[in-house]
Amino acid sequence: MDQWAARDRQEQFSTPPARRRAITWLAWMVLTIAPALHAATLDPAVLPKVQAATFEVVIPKPVNDPLSYEKPLPLDQLPFQIRNDKYYSVGTAFALGDNRYVTAGHVLSIGIDSLMGEPAVRDAAGHVYAIDKITRFSLQQDFVEFTLKDPPKVAPLEVDTQPTMNDVVYAVGNALGTGIVIRDGLYTSQTPEEENGRWKWMRFSAAASPGNSGGPLLDKDGKVIGVVLMKSPDENLNYALPIDMVLKAPANLADADTRTVYQLDVIDNKHAGTFKAQFPLPKSFADFSATFQKLYNANVDQQLHDLLAENADTLFPKGTGSSRMLHSSSSLNPFPTLLHRNSSGTWVTSSTSESKGTLPHNGYVSKAVVGSQLMFHLRKPDDVSARQLYGDSKLFMDLLLQGAPLQRRVGSEQIKVTSLGKPTEEHTFTDAYQRRWQVRVWPMAYDNTMLIAFLLPVPDGYSAMFRVSPAKSEHEEMADLKALTNFVYVAYSGTLAQWKDYLANTDLLPSVLSDIAIRFNYGSDFHYQSKRLTFGYTPELQKIDQDSQLVLGMSYFEDHGKVVWDVSNVVVKSNIDNAEKISFNRHIAPSDDLDDSYRHSWGKIVHRDHPDDGVPYSENDMTYIGTVSGTPVSAEAQPGVLYTAFYGVDGPRPEDAMKGKLNLLLQKLQVNEH
Repeated sequence: MDQWAARDRQEQFSTPPARRRAITWLAWMVLTIAPALHAATLDPAVLPKVQAATFEVVIPKPVNDPLSYEKPLPLDQLPFQIRNDKYYSVGTAFALGDNRYVTAGHVLSIGIDSLMGEPAVRDAAGHVYAIDKITRFSLQQDFVEFTLKDPPKVAPLEVDTQPTMNDVVYAVGNALGTGIVIRDGLYTSQTPEEENGRWKWMRFSAAASPGNSGGPLLDKDGKVIGVVLMKSPDENLNYALPIDMVLKAPANLADADTRTVYQLDVIDNKHAGTFKAQFPLPKSFADFSATFQKLYNANVDQQLHDLLAENADTLFPKGTGSSRMLHSSSSLNPFPTLLHRNSSGTWVTSSTSESKGTLPHNGYVSKAVVGSQLMFHLRKPDDVSARQLYGDSKLFMDLLLQGAPLQRRVGSEQIKVTSLGKPTEEHTFTDAYQRRWQVRVWPMAYDNTMLIAFLLPVPDGYSAMFRVSPAKSEHEEMADLKALTNFVYVAYSGTLAQWKDYLANTDLLPSVLSDIAIRFNYGSDFHYQSKRLTFGYTPELQKIDQDSQLVLGMSYFEDHGKVVWDVSNVVVKSNIDNAEKISFNRHIAPSDDLDDSYRHSWGKIVHRDHPDDGVPYSENDMTYIGTVSGTPVSAEAQPGVLYTAFYGVDGPRPEDAMKGKLNLLLQKLQVNEH
């Protein structure tokens, strides 16, 4: 499919799989349930008062859309009321006193750090009233109390703090955004709140739909007995917070006291924590939003810190489960993936199933879901320079959208997005292995989401991680992605022309490349020099031109007691089709905790067994010859590192010719570590 992933909303921006951590209140969403089987009618004399005191909670639609599309959006496919409304209808509120209004906490939280503007309330006549001050708030009980600027003159609803079980009740709310409706049912039961039974939720059978959240639950006389909040996960029953809990809540205080669960994609372990915070009220909505978000973000940072600390002894590269990875051969795949700890406690690379989209001039985009993020590899078109790509974020995203189409659903149509415009945030981030990432953030105001991209410049373009996040969760997603950069596994690959272009961008190179000299002259010579390995050759061994391919296989391994990310495999091919290639592979003596298979493989290299015996052999229509370079094994010398050197060419070749090529390969080879 052409979308990056699916989302079940009227207008969509696709996103990676759902987050696997949550604060309970973030998941509270009311859903449609079957209507009650009986019918009851609220006293007609009370009805006008209820309708006057109940309001829609609305949030303004974005005025300007920086996105570009393949064609004008077919907004005529949306229902008349939706396409002509300047606001999104997101919930319900009601008057509880003189300029004193109540709604669900999760309804007003839609406006926290929102791209759309501040929430407000709207009456049945269409008049919109701005929020003045937030006066009470409870995250765990999921309610908020507020005042309005220039409030309407309405009689507040009366309350009943001692409702009778099994009596008729009425759920009043803005069902499905189509205006205030009243539906009947029974007050069926109570159930303790999930964490510690600190209070009891009311359960009722009156129907409720998306948009009912925050509306009043009334008794048979039209008095408020609760605030409608959520649907039972197991039954066709809805939940309400007893109105007595709102009335008894501390005045002029915002309170958060709820459990949290935090998880990072690379490990299955979860951190169970809490989010506890208080701050004084009243505050304007903007100040309330900023204060709450600051405290929430600090809690996110603490939860991530605690998760990493709890797993410090087994988190890669520490612990016995890391040994296999630290002794494994590198992959030459330029598509990025993540290390993760499998069910047996061993660190491995995540498998990927990439799909590819083409770009002009030999470019392409590969993409795959890895955990909670989308991973990309963008091979830039030949007519785009590295400096253009790395320096123009709009150009990059426009290219990505060509190769990995993104769609916005409007009515029954999927409309392709052709440009996101310029990002609103751009900075660089250096991970623990001194790789320099370009971080870019694009807002999607129509969906109140942010596209967060971590872009790793590589010789042929970019390797990247993406997440699409609710606007208020940007900090959380950013923290996650920063942590995940330390677990990214990718090879550096490109033509010599691409390498030349790439290496000129010195401020974006990983530090490992600052210690490696890669020099070449087309048709003349190629030279590679690092603190580990030096070699060079001329066209007598293999063709050297702008289309020759250089691949650096990167690995995590231990070096003088410190784990580094460095080159462990160098491959130079005459062209992309593998017609002729040379390679050098780094091998490490196995540690004592590894199984016999590692010692067996190491022993074959140490003793120059086949295929490292200097004898040509055929495999997959190629002829190869290889040997071992490094300190020879003796009673005095037991090397910890050895390199194998190989030459391969397409088709059958005489033995003498292959041995001549191997000699040319070894002429300028120098192994600088042992």
